[in-house]
Amino acid sequence: MAPGIPHQLMADAALVEELAGVAKDAALLHGVQMRTQESPNSSELVTYAPFTLFPSPVPRGAFQQALAVQVHYNTLVDRISQDADFLQAALASTVGVDAFTARLFKIHQQVLEEGTAQPVVLGLNRSDYMLDQKSSGPPAVKQVEINTFAASFGGLASRMPDVHRWVQQSLAVGPRGRVWGVTVWAFIPQTHPEGGWSPGGQWAYPRQRQRRRPGQSHRHSLGALRVREEHSHQEEDLRGRFQDRLSEPGQEALCGGPGGCRGVLQERLHASELPERGGPCPASSSSRRGRRCDGSVAPFSSFQAWEARLLMERSLAVKCPDIRTHLAGTKKVQQVLAQPGVLEKFFPEQAGVAEQIRATFAGLYTLDLGPEGDRSVDLALAAPDNFVLKPQREGGGERRDASAAADQRLDQVHLCLPHGRTAGNNLYGADLLRVLQEVKGSEERLAYILMEKITPAPVHNILLRRDAPLTVSACLCELGVFGAYVRKGADVVMNECVGHLLRTKSSEHADGGVAAGVAVLDDPL
Repeated sequence: MAPGIPHQLMADAALVEELAGVAKDAALLHGVQMRTQESPNSSELVTYAPFTLFPSPVPRGAFQQALAVQVHYNTLVDRISQDADFLQAALASTVGVDAFTARLFKIHQQVLEEGTAQPVVLGLNRSDYMLDQKSSGPPAVKQVEINTFAASFGGLASRMPDVHRWVQQSLAVGPRGRVWGVTVWAFIPQTHPEGGWSPGGQWAYPRQRQRRRPGQSHRHSLGALRVREEHSHQEEDLRGRFQDRLSEPGQEALCGGPGGCRGVLQERLHASELPERGGPCPASSSSRRGRRCDGSVAPFSSFQAWEARLLMERSLAVKCPDIRTHLAGTKKVQQVLAQPGVLEKFFPEQAGVAEQIRATFAGLYTLDLGPEGDRSVDLALAAPDNFVLKPQREGGGERRDASAAADQRLDQVHLCLPHGRTAGNNLYGADLLRVLQEVKGSEERLAYILMEKITPAPVHNILLRRDAPLTVSACLCELGVFGAYVRKGADVVMNECVGHLLRTKSSEHADGGVAAGVAVLDDPL
């Protein structure tokens, strides 16, 4: 898009300190805030969300390519969710070793047998990319994952451009504006994921209203139920995206996570007041927006929570995501899509669309038992630094509950990070080599897929974190693109790319996002 920020500017310690103070004030002023780790359930104490002092350079062509392909990814996810045979075949090996995915699949099978109660589907997702720079040519856009279940930071991303423009305005005052050529900052693109996702809910909401039963009481009024973790320091980001659901008079806004979800749903479960299939979800016939802070499985840690998920799937609520879309976001599905001819199955008359999507794929390899999986194991063992071993669910940088043996292994390879956090489950280098040698001959390897390691060129920036020193770091950027779609029955009534998110982390960290305390918010320049 534009040249990066000059190194001489970052090396000016006095100026950097001044700008950092301006930037932090701007972040608080514009609502780029998070609750503190010490008090995640209280809004009495907030701090600025971690972010970069300067925007980071992203090539214009790569940026536009990622935006352009998003509507096709929306279509792909939606079509996968409607293909029960494909999901069955793709996840057959996974459900035997991954208890979490197996439980999701069991709910999917029950809903499939009973028939779907709600024809309206609302999809809100985020596809994440890094720019692969393995040669001297232009960087290639390669997908890290598509998040159909945990697509966070759309709320805060909408406010980041204003923060960086505030820093620009401070630089532009007086002669230093001419010295540093700050006019290039006009190339910071605006992004409105939270505003873009609102039309998706608005499309779905009137269609849900049409299904309200005659004489339905206020107790079963239309509303929105947002499911989140019991302890969430990202509430400001989440509420920013949820606020649009409060615009209709008479709506109920029900927020919870398993604690709140239990308050709304599980009291009915304990009293054995399950509604008939296709009835309203207790307390509301809601649009359940399952946008959680990360991909963790914490909200599904009890029998009652799983029963609540089944209850919602069987209700008239417009689920976001529904169980089929949730399954479409698994890593195994991502790997199967990279096999020859699979994309063409979903775009039989659109070869060009299949090629646009395939161009964003990194190398993806099965670890299923058999000759092909054995070849994948041999590839990784021969060159472990060229690959990533990934668990089967999206948000692979967070803890997972695969088989007991695999879970114990994952505990052993957690990387220690500041503030007692862990980097997660994606395995690299020596960790990949050790774990793959241990599981290569057993079914435990089915809990993972193998992915070619994406190698972006580092950029330099200053990462602003609470109580952290101001130092110039070599950084890696990850571009997320948000999508929204609505389908009623067989008719897609909305399909849009609705914004972007740039996250940046020090190149010393192999894994982890903003929620994990590793990456920070950024803007493309």
